[in-house]
Amino acid sequence: MRIDKLFILSFVAPIMILISAIGLLFRDNSRKIFYLPIGLMGIVMIVERGVSRNLDRKNLLKKIKSYQKVK
Repeated sequence: MRIDKLFILSFVAPIMILISAIGLLFRDNSRKIFYLPIGLMGIVMIVERGVSRNLDRKNLLKKIKSYQKVK
């Protein structure tokens, strides 16, 4: 059985957020700051995917509407 690369890569952002949360909860106070960038990057990746997906859907809908006949 072949595993798709995109399927595996879809788990990267949530794992980054999970690692960041665990690091923030269980590390010393002086080392907690090192886990913020990985968590922020995971959040940015998820938000960027959602925004780009919505923009792609809107552009596709505009193209479909441009081909429809006006009544």
